[in-house]
Amino acid sequence: MKISKITNKEIQKGEEVKGQDIREGIFNLIKNDFPDFEKHHFISIAELNKYRRLYLTSLIIQEKGEIAAIDRDVIEAIKNNSILSENIQDEIEAELTFGQKLADKVAAFGGSWTFIITFFSFILIWMLINIWFLTTKPFDPFPFILLNLILSCLAAIQAPIIMMSQNRLEQKDRLRGEHDYKINLKAELEIKLLSEKIDHLLVHQNKKLLEIQEVQTDYLEDLMKEMKKK
Repeated sequence: MKISKITNKEIQKGEEVKGQDIREGIFNLIKNDFPDFEKHHFISIAELNKYRRLYLTSLIIQEKGEIAAIDRDVIEAIKNNSILSENIQDEIEAELTFGQKLADKVAAFGGSWTFIITFFSFILIWMLINIWFLTTKPFDPFPFILLNLILSCLAAIQAPIIMMSQNRLEQKDRLRGEHDYKINLKAELEIKLLSEKIDHLLVHQNKKLLEIQEVQTDYLEDLMKEMKKK
């Protein structure tokens, strides 16, 4: 009769299992508990079934652990990314100087109906004063040379102010474009990472499911042997 390497007890005839006939995963599990266990040693079917159950349990626990690890990786990747939480508008406004803010306000006012109405009202009042109210001694007689000088100076000052504001708008658009590019790139990398994780998980799932089926087949074969003996 064969002696079990695990319990050092005799194994009933027909219930002995040689180490080389045990699947690698289960064999390694036994070897972790009994480092001296080798391929030529024997254990009983009852002992093998015990380690089969432990191995199946470890496979299920490992499978759940892998799924949780994937979820944690994805959550951490999103949480630790500072690009998505960036507020470009606040960042741009915080970096503006007083002159740049003033230029934006002047440009906004110069491109409004309020400015147009105020501008034409001022010209009309200027001409009425010099034509009707100050007919004897107008301070700017026709053809209103002083008014033309004021308008020329206004246009000369307004043009570079508007250009300053336009440069700020271009800078804002450029930063927004960079921000959108970073978001799209991060999304692409996350999709690629998720795809690789899913492929990796599916491969491992298939291997483990196949291994579980093989262990179940071993159970059935042992049961068939027992039924034939009886």
